[in-house]
Amino acid sequence: MDNDVYGHVNNVVYYSWFDTAVNAWLIEQGVLDIHGGDTIGLVIETHCNYFASVAFPQTVDAGLRVAHLGTSSVRYEVGLFAQGQSQAAAAGHFVHVYVGRQDRRPRPLPHKLREALQALRMPD
Repeated sequence: MDNDVYGHVNNVVYYSWFDTAVNAWLIEQGVLDIHGGDTIGLVIETHCNYFASVAFPQTVDAGLRVAHLGTSSVRYEVGLFAQGQSQAAAAGHFVHVYVGRQDRRPRPLPHKLREALQALRMPD
């Protein structure tokens, strides 16, 4: 995204990057079908702390982990880094509740999804 009037990427863009990082990973793992999947994740909570500015055309890398894995919900934590930097420019989380595409009622995480998420889970 282009820079805002203050010369950096606007804060709302970070939430878009969070969403992209999570959904891209889920698609790569073969556990999210955005067009026809029976179970979808709805974002019910978001949070972000900002530590440094990022400006276009910098490349941004994302680190992703699972902080909580519930029956029908997942708390993802995401760190955003200007490429090559070891300090995060921003860090935050969002929570997906998985629901039926048609009825929008919570559903237990599908087995294949739960297995994939275990690889990103923080130790207790």
